[in-house]
Amino acid sequence: MKRSDIKIMPVYFDRYINLIEDIELKEALEKSGAKILEENKKELIETGDKVYAEGKWTLKEIIQHLIDSERVFSYRALRFARNDKTELPGYDENVFVMESKAGERDIYDMLYEYDLLRKSTVCLFDSFDETMLGRTGVCFDKEISVLALGFTMAGHTLHHTNVIREKYFSL
Repeated sequence: MKRSDIKIMPVYFDRYINLIEDIELKEALEKSGAKILEENKKELIETGDKVYAEGKWTLKEIIQHLIDSERVFSYRALRFARNDKTELPGYDENVFVMESKAGERDIYDMLYEYDLLRKSTVCLFDSFDETMLGRTGVCFDKEISVLALGFTMAGHTLHHTNVIREKYFSL
């Protein structure tokens, strides 16, 4: 299914979804996966723990945020695909980042983990049929479909990759 197949465009998550072309979900997930970070590995390492403004996350914290968010979004997608109608809460991304100890991690290990995680996400979404992809649930007080969650993950990575290129690589 393509981005244009999303029937309910969720407020807030639309800013990520709309970064993706009208392509099949699997292609979107594969194009926006860890390889776009891998392509910039040299710059990621050179930039290190610098931040472009006080209070902003380091590159390692951004990568950890991508890892954590991918897990949260995948969990939500699985629950909704399996027709679980339980309303799911949001999560505080800043608390996750503060507690992650990303600065102590090796960037190569983080990129490897993110690559494996995205491959797992692709497998998860490959297991969903059109009925499952069309199912919706409520998370973060917003109704969202499984399909929209998949495109949210793809767009979320693009969003942060754009921020990295625009704000960090010029330091």
